[in-house]
Amino acid sequence: MTNKRVLMLAGDYVEDYEIMVPFQTLLTVAVDVDVVCPGKSAGDSVRTAIHDFEGDQTYSEKPGHNFELNADFDSVDAAAYDGLLIPGGRAPEYLRLNDRVLEIVREFAADNRPIAAVCHGAQILSAAGVLEGRRCTAYPACSTEVRLAGGEFQETETNEAVVDGNLVTAPAWPSHPAFCREFLKLLGVL
Repeated sequence: MTNKRVLMLAGDYVEDYEIMVPFQTLLTVAVDVDVVCPGKSAGDSVRTAIHDFEGDQTYSEKPGHNFELNADFDSVDAAAYDGLLIPGGRAPEYLRLNDRVLEIVREFAADNRPIAAVCHGAQILSAAGVLEGRRCTAYPACSTEVRLAGGEFQETETNEAVVDGNLVTAPAWPSHPAFCREFLKLLGVL
């Protein structure tokens, strides 16, 4: 049996849990995961940030860890992957400005392959123009971008995920059990 392969898009100040938990979850069930970042190569690291919900109007942010990339962004062949995962944090706000990142997302969407985005990952989906007529969720501060991109923003509890065809989205890291489970179903692993 051939393992499933997932591409994960990362950047500096990606949310710590939103990169590490899905990465380790996928590896646990024998899914191969290549984590890439524009301008960086395998062996380089991205810094992470820990976002927490402490009763303020928005999340708080604390320094996270360094996450080591295991593949080169410049050599990504999107056709070689079964699914795409986009973690949140601050990274999506600038990754969405990279034309190749947007091309990769569009390739997965055009082929109807599984795409998972959590939290601010919806910023990349919005910028790529793949949300028209799609139901999704994200961190609530991204709801305007989802709607402006033609998506139907779904308000959810922080522990829920929304599935619309090949797309699974979640509002933040507390939804990891639902988010990862639904993504694994889309990949045909569960």
